Amino acid sequence: MNRKLVRWLICILILCGILLGVGAFSLSVGSAGIPFKKIIPLILGGRGTTEYSILFDIRLPRIILGLAVGSALSIAGVLLQGMFRNPLVEPYTLGISGGAALGVCLNIVLKLNRIGGILSIPASGFLGAIVVILAVYSLSARKGILKIQGLLLTGVMISFISSSLIMLIMAISRTEDLHGIIFWIMGSLEEPNLALIKTVVLISALGLFISYLFCAELNALALGEEEALHLGINTERTKRLLFILASLLTGCAVSVAGVIGFVGLVVPHFMRMFVGGDHRILLITSALSGGAFLILCDTLARTIIAPLELPVGVITGIIGGAIFVYFLSKKQVVLGGKQ
Repeated sequence: MNRKLVRWLICILILCGILLGVGAFSLSVGSAGIPFKKIIPLILGGRGTTEYSILFDIRLPRIILGLAVGSALSIAGVLLQGMFRNPLVEPYTLGISGGAALGVCLNIVLKLNRIGGILSIPASGFLGAIVVILAVYSLSARKGILKIQGLLLTGVMISFISSSLIMLIMAISRTEDLHGIIFWIMGSLEEPNLALIKTVVLISALGLFISYLFCAELNALALGEEEALHLGINTERTKRLLFILASLLTGCAVSVAGVIGFVGLVVPHFMRMFVGGDHRILLITSALSGGAFLILCDTLARTIIAPLELPVGVITGIIGGAIFVYFLSKKQVVLGGKQ
């Protein structure tokens, strides 16, 4: 068997093992600790007990949502960094999270959730993300050609505008609305609606599958647009499709879990250091490690000051930022491979 393929399979198996280990750890710890050795007996015959309910009604949905959201954000990060050839681009740079957060803020302040129910909050977040995606795309496309640098600058500016509008809404909000806005913006994996969790899982899996179909195009774009054109890649069509795919993945994740930063930036970087810039392995390893990272961060968020819970976005920011700075100081990495 090809040596590179063997190395890739070993990487994937190691990450699957880490993901299973983190999932088991997350199941066993919390404000009500459940010894790891009791988990299997509980799964097999503990139906009707309190511990069974804690495992299946509270912790397992969070783990599944963490895997889906972490994977979606990481895949979006890989796509955007590959498309922009800029290792500092992440899903939030384009203003998508800002648009989603603005949609949710308006929902809370205008009391739309009292009319449309709790599901109206993620729906308004997704709608806000879609509006931003359309605005960024239409402002950056000229005569059917998508200008990458223009896209990035437009996204950053819309992100600033969204942040300013959110601060304006927060400044004039009542205290009870302000608490809801702040907690949602800082991110949480506490989602009681199973239909929403299943939707995010499905979209995340589809996102990985569709992204994988563009591996050759992403590898060619990493060399530069001109080189990709010479290799026979339809760069305009590829950029357009990748931008829409990354935006939808981010909008879906943000609308359900809130603004969780650093996952889409740190995880692709981290994986690129170990597996290189080939998107055939980078996409899979980033999806697995992004899920494991977010599950671990959520476990820490709900256990550090238990029974109180910290917003998971705070933990991803602290841990992700610290790891990122440490590894950048130890090893210089460029897009498309190791330096």
